Amino acid sequence: MAYNKTRNTRLEILKTIVSGKEISTQNELTEELRRSGIHCTQATLSRDLRQLRISKARTPEGRLAYMLPETRITRGVSETHATMRALHNKGALGVQFSGNLAVVKTLPGYASHVALDIDRSGLDCVLGTVAGDDTVLVVLDEGTDKQQALSAIAGATSYSY
Repeated sequence: MAYNKTRNTRLEILKTIVSGKEISTQNELTEELRRSGIHCTQATLSRDLRQLRISKARTPEGRLAYMLPETRITRGVSETHATMRALHNKGALGVQFSGNLAVVKTLPGYASHVALDIDRSGLDCVLGTVAGDDTVLVVLDEGTDKQQALSAIAGATSYSY
């Protein structure tokens, strides 16, 4: 079980590194992982890249860099800035409401962290959360004002919507 926890942590850190920096070689990735306290072999890194479907694609400047599958086609200068801002703000990208439900969209792999932040904040208007990979369902108390909920969720996730 400890192996799986270490592996999952390594995969999450790898996704964070790739989505936040333009990295062109496995040596650079290995070094970034080491800086994050993760030591792994080149073979392990190759398997992780394959499992996460991370591959190289051209940046707007024409340089090859590792990218997550959902950013390979659409990545641009403004998206890089938006991705960095979202990473800084724990991965929350936006929120929509339907009745007493709020749906928080996140970067891929960040939903559980955002849900945990919301749960731990002890918001009176939040009954609970359910997290997927890139979406958090927030169940709000009946009669909660959407603006109040928006402010509370934004405060819990350190993101202004």
